[in-house]
Amino acid sequence: METAVVVRSAPDGAQLRTAVVEREIAQAMALKEWISCPDASGRVARYFITNAGRTALRRLAAQGENAALGFGDAHAKMMKDGAWDIASVDGDDRDRSAIRATIESPLVGLSRRRDKDGKPFLTRDLGAVGERLREDFELAKMGRAIPRNLTAFMTTEPLKDGPPGAAAGHLRVQDAMKEIGAGLSDIAFYCCCLLEGLELTEKAMGWSARSGKIVLRIALQRLKRHYAEQ
Repeated sequence: METAVVVRSAPDGAQLRTAVVEREIAQAMALKEWISCPDASGRVARYFITNAGRTALRRLAAQGENAALGFGDAHAKMMKDGAWDIASVDGDDRDRSAIRATIESPLVGLSRRRDKDGKPFLTRDLGAVGERLREDFELAKMGRAIPRNLTAFMTTEPLKDGPPGAAAGHLRVQDAMKEIGAGLSDIAFYCCCLLEGLELTEKAMGWSARSGKIVLRIALQRLKRHYAEQ
């Protein structure tokens, strides 16, 4: 498989996808014995975090917290005319992808929140369509670096001679963004595809605090309708 999927178990037993990483990263984690596979005979090998992996996770998380200020400064460089100019940030695109792979999806955080009636703020079907959008975006990234500014992404031609599925995934993301519409497509792109947090998105878009989660849910509802019509 080209990519590895990270999942966590929900209280109801459902498997929630939290990240997608490149195969080489998963292989390196297995070689370091941070993850292990009790049964490798199946079509899909399921790896579980080990005690050594938990120790490494705590160490990496602490390092991330110590570097949070510098990471925030890098994000500030992405702001340009109300949108993110991520191409201006120094560093290899693969490095940024690896960093994002360790960040929990905003959709997972919203799925944990409850409304005043005790129901999940983000239902499982809306989380699924957000993950579907992200999967297509990951396909579009295969074989090359692509713009991480929505306007630039929408005007970029898919890579015709790239890996299988890359061009089709690129077109599906573009179609979805067009269907969702201006404003809503921004938050869907940055939260679902780039895994940017809601607070950062709200600031970039000039929205009031805590309004992002409402807009994101509306965007996912439109995205669900779009996929249903395909």
